[in-house]
Amino acid sequence: MSAPSVTPIDAGGRRAIVTYLTAFLLVLVLMALLGVLMRAVQGGDVPLPPGLFYEVMTAHGISMVGIAGLGGAAVMWYYLRRYVELSRGVLWFNLVCFLLGAVLLLAAIFVGGYATGWTFLYPLPVHSNGQWGNGAAAMYLGGLLLIGVGFLVFYIDAGRAILGRYGLSRALGWPQLFGRSTEEAPPTTVVASTVVTVVNGLALLAGATILVLELVAALAPGFTVDPLIAKNLTYFFGHVFINASIYMSVVGLYEILARETKRPWKSSRPFLIAWNATLVMVLAVYPHHVLMDFVMPRWMLIMGQVLSYTSGFPVLLATAYGTLTIIHRSGIRWTLVSSLLVLSTFAWAAGVIPAILDATIVVNQVMHNTLWVPGHFHFYLVIGQVAMVLAFALDLTRGSAPAADSGADRLAFWIYALGGLGLSAVFLYSGHLGIPRRFAVHEQQWMPYARLGALFGLLAVLGMLWFALRFFRRMATALRGS
Repeated sequence: MSAPSVTPIDAGGRRAIVTYLTAFLLVLVLMALLGVLMRAVQGGDVPLPPGLFYEVMTAHGISMVGIAGLGGAAVMWYYLRRYVELSRGVLWFNLVCFLLGAVLLLAAIFVGGYATGWTFLYPLPVHSNGQWGNGAAAMYLGGLLLIGVGFLVFYIDAGRAILGRYGLSRALGWPQLFGRSTEEAPPTTVVASTVVTVVNGLALLAGATILVLELVAALAPGFTVDPLIAKNLTYFFGHVFINASIYMSVVGLYEILARETKRPWKSSRPFLIAWNATLVMVLAVYPHHVLMDFVMPRWMLIMGQVLSYTSGFPVLLATAYGTLTIIHRSGIRWTLVSSLLVLSTFAWAAGVIPAILDATIVVNQVMHNTLWVPGHFHFYLVIGQVAMVLAFALDLTRGSAPAADSGADRLAFWIYALGGLGLSAVFLYSGHLGIPRRFAVHEQQWMPYARLGALFGLLAVLGMLWFALRFFRRMATALRGS
């Protein structure tokens, strides 16, 4: 069977993607600086009232989760558009919802004083003990709901386009897995995007459900929600959404490395098995977030622990092994883009290990409320998912005859890698020592680790800032597509 036809992206689509990446880079650098600020506050170097610290913590968390999704959506849309007919209007609609929602979120936090952390766990939003009003809570929940609506419409459009051309079974490679089809399986981009569309569509519906219920509780104080149901819906939504952000971004790795090595990344049988396994596992693994809630059904806690050991491996191993295979003896030219992609694969693979450890019940009881948790997710987000989106952004600006990377580019890469690895390592070691997370004020003996974390965080920000400036300097190339 001949290779699938590829439709080049038009100028309007490029403008939308560049706008997405502009928002991604600006928010990334700003919120990363807020992260450094928090570590400096915990280290005793910067005075900040605890109430304001928790507002900053909430803004940092929800903004980073949001832009992870926004950056991943840009990568997925750009490459999926080559194989199916996507709506450019929906792409803009999602961005407008995101920006309007972000304004509501920031107003709720820094004007209304809302500060629950990004997870908005019920009943805290509507029972703040006077720290903020229900109006601020309603503004925050409404802003988050607006962002969710934008993403949900984005996935509905992606699903429409995929089903229209491939159908669900063909898009997931079922004829090649379970039948005797001689047809070539769909491109890796289509398979990964189909899985993301299914799982994140369900996650966003769950998120919208709990957000609407909490919004009603904020506007009608007599209305109550079962806290355990609320927690399950919240963490189902949150776990799937952040994983889907990585899965969307990895599409860029498949496409760019295939081009850089001049070797096609095919949807092999192991690749299809991995992504289909992920389709099921990522939906069922979220109970590892509620291992400390002993009123949960025992079978769900066991399922959460068991699947935590297995759910990350299929697609991760397929991607990591595929990366090593495709670059081995390929003569690949090591550029800033290819280096960031390989770094991201390493960070994704290594970052999941402390997450698996934390999902063990006996470990979770001791480690879950420590800095071990931000350690593992900073690992696979700061130099995992973010590095994938950065590589995509820089690749768009290279043009058809890319110039060689400068010495400053190579230095920025190593500064970014060192900063991200050091930041994650300090978090993990702090968790190993039992230092709690979400504390504005640290004990004297904890402060040196916070200061070291702030230093490494600042290095990571400097690398991000250089990549952002490089993108903005060459933005015209990305818009031209040459």
